[in-house]
Amino acid sequence: MTDRGGFAALDPCVHCGFCLQACPTFLATGDEADSPRGRIELMRALEAGELAPDDPALALHLDRCLGCRGCEPVCPSGVGYGHGLAAARAVIASRRGVPPVARAALAALTGAGVSQVVYALARALRATGIPRWLSGWGRMRFAMGMLAATKPLRNAEFGMRNRSSGVNSALRTPHSALTPVLLFRGCVMEGLFSHVHDATIRTLEVNGYAVREIPEQVCCGALHEHAGLEHDARRLARVNVAAFGRGNEPIVVNSAGCGAMLKEYGHLLDGDAAGFATRVKDVTELLAERGPRPGAPVDVTVAYDPPCHLLHAQRIAEPPERVLRAIPVLRLVKTPDAAQCCGSAGLFSLVEPAMSRAVLAPKLEALAEARPQVVATGNPGCLMQLGAGLAAAGIPAVARHPVELLDESYGAAGYYA
Repeated sequence: MTDRGGFAALDPCVHCGFCLQACPTFLATGDEADSPRGRIELMRALEAGELAPDDPALALHLDRCLGCRGCEPVCPSGVGYGHGLAAARAVIASRRGVPPVARAALAALTGAGVSQVVYALARALRATGIPRWLSGWGRMRFAMGMLAATKPLRNAEFGMRNRSSGVNSALRTPHSALTPVLLFRGCVMEGLFSHVHDATIRTLEVNGYAVREIPEQVCCGALHEHAGLEHDARRLARVNVAAFGRGNEPIVVNSAGCGAMLKEYGHLLDGDAAGFATRVKDVTELLAERGPRPGAPVDVTVAYDPPCHLLHAQRIAEPPERVLRAIPVLRLVKTPDAAQCCGSAGLFSLVEPAMSRAVLAPKLEALAEARPQVVATGNPGCLMQLGAGLAAAGIPAVARHPVELLDESYGAAGYYA
């Protein structure tokens, strides 16, 4: 029997249509071909040879898919849409190649050596404050807003306090009682959000975890798989599996997209990494297992916006909210359709800017009405997309990772040296 790969995951689809209202691109265009049900028909035609990989209509509608997987939780038949999409994009990429803009972005964000220079230049530009001044609509101004959204909020304007590097010795858990965990640093998170890694390490230590570094790790491969470069994603996966070893220590991730990809390694490597996925934990999962420990009051109104690859792909809903509720006084507000994609989706905001903004628009309208001071979300692309959108729309709020808020609470409580 021929190995059908990810296409087999599409077989349970019975065209019921439950996925339609869960699909951001269908809601934006009203086009059946921009819905999961319509795209499944296109992917089936591709597998059967009825559509060529370079067919313009096929490319148009599959390229416009965010890959948010919002259709999967609502599907009564258990369709594995994400696996089918990855298989289809791999076939398309093998025929037409990857668009130059996507290739350039992959090299800049994940390429060994190149990305280090790019991130250093980006951080230098960010430090000038120019990106924040230039934030707005339009391709270049929105990109500036995305970069501005990565800046650590350490000044009094946002209530941040200076942090030390360790936990107060009077509050430190004895080392023998700490649970060891391994930190996955990733590419964008390490390059532009290292302050979130710092907050992750500190808050985990307060809750009884000892974080260990794995220097041999590489990019998770998520952006490569999204672009159809399955071979590159598989190569990176093998390096990571070897780097993190065959132990049983949890692998902590603070990027929803990376976490979802790491949990797919068993599928990507044909079962060779089945045990690896069970070790991968989002930082909010680990913190929620321990409470987490309450901190000092933080007087702020927060809207939690769950990343698609945390909520839909990993099915993690409650832990991030539990982390935020551990912060006294903090007010957590709900917004309509918070579970809908923000339009970031890896490289999507770069290669499909019009559709990305169309998906973002209703979310910004809901946030403008809710009037939070902070929009909390646990994925770098979402932090950048929402941060840029808030700035462009003139909404007086900032985007931050949930652990940053917990870190601020712990700092105010005197948990750090």
